[in-house]
Amino acid sequence: MKIGVVGLGKMGLNIALNLLDHKEDVMGYDVFEGARQAASEQHVPVAQSLEELLNNLDEQKVVLLSVPSGDITNDLVATLVESLTEGDIIIDAGNSNYKHSLSNYNLAKAKGIGFLDCGTSGGMEGAREGACLMIGGDEEVFKQVEFIFDNLAIENGYLYTGKAGSGHYLKMIHNGIEYGMMQAMGEGFDILHASQYDFDFEQVARVWNNGSVIRSWLMELVEKSFAEDPQLDDIRGVVDASGEGKWTVLEALELNIPAPVITESLYARSASKIDDSFSAKVVATMRNQFGGHAVVGKED
Repeated sequence: MKIGVVGLGKMGLNIALNLLDHKEDVMGYDVFEGARQAASEQHVPVAQSLEELLNNLDEQKVVLLSVPSGDITNDLVATLVESLTEGDIIIDAGNSNYKHSLSNYNLAKAKGIGFLDCGTSGGMEGAREGACLMIGGDEEVFKQVEFIFDNLAIENGYLYTGKAGSGHYLKMIHNGIEYGMMQAMGEGFDILHASQYDFDFEQVARVWNNGSVIRSWLMELVEKSFAEDPQLDDIRGVVDASGEGKWTVLEALELNIPAPVITESLYARSASKIDDSFSAKVVATMRNQFGGHAVVGKED
């Protein structure tokens, strides 16, 4: 079964390469010529248009999307629904809002097209070497393409989560938790930075990540960042929010569930646009390490 990968950016290209490593038949497409060229240079077969991609897939077409959430994803799904036929399958592996995924599922379902919402965690490294995947949608559709998730995921790293929207819902809550964890780490290093002691932050992150209660991949990324820039002097403490934290807070409000840590971490990201704090620098550099999210340089 040939898999079409639409979106060959930071995540999509690594997903395509991961699948190729597993001997899957893959063809990619991206609206940007530069992304297509970069993929071709890494030996990913590339179509020059969406139409060409679809024409080169098997009779049962499987299209995996790794494009920005919102209108870009929704418009692409609408286009695919008009181009695909009954029995074909769309996998949205981006960070879509679960409510949009429900709408896209219903749109595809009306034409007999399968739609799976796949929350993807692990950043660029995970996409390339083994991701954590949370997949919602009809179980019979999931089973048809389960081999894709088995190939893409780290060992024990994928879960069929149930009905449509549940995959992206679970990823939304995952990202809300991530916001809180990153904020706590940033604040801890901020206190160390302001203290009377001359800590080597790279060494602090290293010892904390060996046997301590707070050891984690995020701490590994902090260690790596401090190895590259010991005082994070080269960046400003500006931290963007890509949406999932806000969606988590809104869902908590809708359900009347208190979520003060996640909410405060979201507010802290907004405040970082005003106050160039060391904690915000730590959070910003973590986001850059795992997801390739842009940091704001001192000269910007």
